[in-house]
Amino acid sequence: MTITELKHILHSLLNLTAENEIVEFKEAKTNFDFTKLGKYFSALSNEANLKGNQYAWLIFGIENKNHHIIGSHYRLIRKDLDSLKSEIANKTTNRITFVEIHELNEPEGRVLMFQIPAAPKGFPIAFDGHYYGRDNEELSPLNLEEIERIRAQATTEDWSAAIVSDATIEDLDEDAIAIARKNYKNKFPEKAFDVDTWDDITFLNKAKITIKGKITRTAIILLGKEESEHFINPAEVKIRWLLKDTNSNDKDYAIFGCPMILVVDKVYAKIRNLKYRYIHEGTLFPDEVNQYEPYSIREALNNCIAHQDYTKHGRINVVEMDDQLIFTNLGSFIPGSVEKVVKEDAPEEHYRNRFLATAMFNLKMVDTAGGGIKKIFNFQRERFFPMPDYDLSGGKVKVTIPGKILNMEYARILARNKELTLEEIMMLDKVQKKQTLTEFEEKHLKVKKLIEGRKPNYFIGIKVAEKTGQKATYSKNKAFDKSYYLDLIEKAIREHKYLKRSDIDELLWKKLPDWMNDKQKKSKIGNLLSELRIKEIIINKGTLKNPQWSLDI
Repeated sequence: MTITELKHILHSLLNLTAENEIVEFKEAKTNFDFTKLGKYFSALSNEANLKGNQYAWLIFGIENKNHHIIGSHYRLIRKDLDSLKSEIANKTTNRITFVEIHELNEPEGRVLMFQIPAAPKGFPIAFDGHYYGRDNEELSPLNLEEIERIRAQATTEDWSAAIVSDATIEDLDEDAIAIARKNYKNKFPEKAFDVDTWDDITFLNKAKITIKGKITRTAIILLGKEESEHFINPAEVKIRWLLKDTNSNDKDYAIFGCPMILVVDKVYAKIRNLKYRYIHEGTLFPDEVNQYEPYSIREALNNCIAHQDYTKHGRINVVEMDDQLIFTNLGSFIPGSVEKVVKEDAPEEHYRNRFLATAMFNLKMVDTAGGGIKKIFNFQRERFFPMPDYDLSGGKVKVTIPGKILNMEYARILARNKELTLEEIMMLDKVQKKQTLTEFEEKHLKVKKLIEGRKPNYFIGIKVAEKTGQKATYSKNKAFDKSYYLDLIEKAIREHKYLKRSDIDELLWKKLPDWMNDKQKKSKIGNLLSELRIKEIIINKGTLKNPQWSLDI
């Protein structure tokens, strides 16, 4: 949204005679309780769904009674403000979070506009396990009737099953139908003889692509001629493939439309999938593998087609870079978390496009038995490559599949530690990527002595280091006892009479653990000097800006 649009929205909301279920004003002059913020997020998201609105608004910097702008100093640093998105996502259903957090600098003061998405159809949003709503202006638990009303949306509405009244079988592609027949027989070999006796309408009904001979939106998506897309306007059924160079500049692109059953192979043919070579420890001969397992590419792409929210009128994107593939589709991730899908390895209870997902399963395009995502993770594990990344923010699903080894030390962990579970490898993968661990993940890895260090700078533990030949790496990450550093400073000053701060930095810098950044090392050395000074062991005979540390004798 532009500044002008935001100002218009703000002033139209300020002109409301009172707050309503989808707008909340707060002063938040300097701070605001995070738990309460989360409860408002849940309440406003659920109310927006029930009222049929696309968004709700929580606005900071507004006086409660008269709606005058008074300004807010809440999280003045933009980085801290943006971190709220992940903080809220960690506590909500399906990791739903803010669409955006807008800052407006009005003459009267700074205003924060939290744009909250409506709860997806069929899925009320909970914060920290509890559902909230609004009773007029009051925050309250979402009542049972409202919870069931939202949940009922999942059973009563399936966009992909709707009949396209003006479309006929003539609007479907003959080659696409032929491929559909072939795939169906491959999926259900016991029905192969019968399939050959069915006419096209019978086959399409049996495969659950049409309903009683009537063309559905699913039929148009999977089998429709390219010119048939107008039947489901304003939905857009297109996949854009984009090739980028090492500097993220666009090198090539292609856009594909219906029928999707044929497009998957066309997009796959565009992806280069080069050979990747790496040398195993203990040999001079390289292993050679494709950057990506073909199954992983097709599974990720078909999942985008099956789970795209077509009501958002956007495209599916496949971005190919030198060392990774990125797939994006619009809509929230229904299972809520990737970890849950991999761990449970079971079918989902709900699907955004149930009719479409069923048809794609019947045509052997997707694995609705719940194992598709887990297979992608296991293929990465077999290559010793990093695990796929799932970004579920911003109202879309973004899947990144790495195409090379990121860190050879972690590759050795995968190669040697056969007893590690896939879930543990996913946790350690977060460590190598410097991603934030959950409290459960931190506790689990620490209990099993797989990681050490301080949050957020964890490193592999001695147990893993010994098994993977990384003892030197472990020692570089493991700090010495504090007494070692204090004694070293004192002995060096005694030997040289005095030391400047730069001398002490040089003395200790490489002895501090590798996980520390420059700022942390500076701070650590400063704390050591302060402790020696407070104990009256050393004294500064220089200036505050240019200290000269001597023994205090």
